[in-house]
Amino acid sequence: MKLFIQIPCLNEETTLPLVLAKIPTTISGIDDIQLMIIDDGCTDRTVEVARSLGVQHVVHHAKPMGLARAFRDGVDYALKHGADIVVNTDGDNQYPSEAIGELVQPIVRHEADIVVGDRQTAKISEFSGFKKAMQHFGSWVVNKAAGTHIPDAASGFRAYSKRSLIQLNIVTEFSYCMETIIQAGNKRIAIASYAITTNPKTRESRLFSNIFEHMAKSGGAIIRSFLMFKSNVIFKWAAIIFGVLGLIPIIRFLALASIGQDKGHLQSMLLGVALLMIATVCVALQIISEVQRIQRRLVEDELERTKEIQYSAPYQAIWAKQDEWDGFATVQEGSRPTQPKQNGASA
Repeated sequence: MKLFIQIPCLNEETTLPLVLAKIPTTISGIDDIQLMIIDDGCTDRTVEVARSLGVQHVVHHAKPMGLARAFRDGVDYALKHGADIVVNTDGDNQYPSEAIGELVQPIVRHEADIVVGDRQTAKISEFSGFKKAMQHFGSWVVNKAAGTHIPDAASGFRAYSKRSLIQLNIVTEFSYCMETIIQAGNKRIAIASYAITTNPKTRESRLFSNIFEHMAKSGGAIIRSFLMFKSNVIFKWAAIIFGVLGLIPIIRFLALASIGQDKGHLQSMLLGVALLMIATVCVALQIISEVQRIQRRLVEDELERTKEIQYSAPYQAIWAKQDEWDGFATVQEGSRPTQPKQNGASA
């Protein structure tokens, strides 16, 4: 079983050695451990430091593309090169690298397809009370949208099986963390949590400038992910609410009319009819969203089959041979070629 440990980096030359120093060299159930960094537009010596410390694979972006894109490109590269499990950690040394061996065990034992490292945010002294409360609330919202029970939905310390990565599709541009949990929950992918402790803070986050920006971006990602799977639920409840609200003034008007007191109450009938029309529109939108949901599922099934072929053993041989012929590899649009391979390392 081959494990790829991927580390998204943006100018991490000082902290990357700390991350790499404690990554285990042997893990129970794992035959091959490969190290990879995603150079998300680094302008320092991150790549040189990584290669000097034994990192075998480097995926380059010519300019910063964001965490979600870095994760997606890293996963694509890892699967093309035969990964059975992909672990994602950060280049700022926030997460305990030594815990990777335990993090992957539920996948090795076929008990889960995704394992999320629980930072136990309530115990992190560097988090303010407000931030702890928002982290807890955000995880609660994600779990409600996904039907899961993950205590730390924002954690980026994760392990994914090949099967889960083939089923997941990253569409957000901010962070994949919450999106993948919502997708996993709605696609019935087995997901588990593993308690960890974090390392001392080395720098401020580069994903957002303050907690409110983080909340806004995370909220947008949650809403988009929820709408992918359950937009029909929103229109269903809207139809029910507007339908009930529309019936109330109509029933009132009819009750008054039955005793001859309907004069001067025509506005009740008009209000009720207007609300029922809105309810009817919501029913139509619910039907449309349900049809689109089914269509999306069929498209995702087809995409899943395509990925299975793309990441199969015969194609992995093609990717490896292409690297040998070219001496370098480029990673999708917006990326630049890596340096030629040296000492048998892959590009």
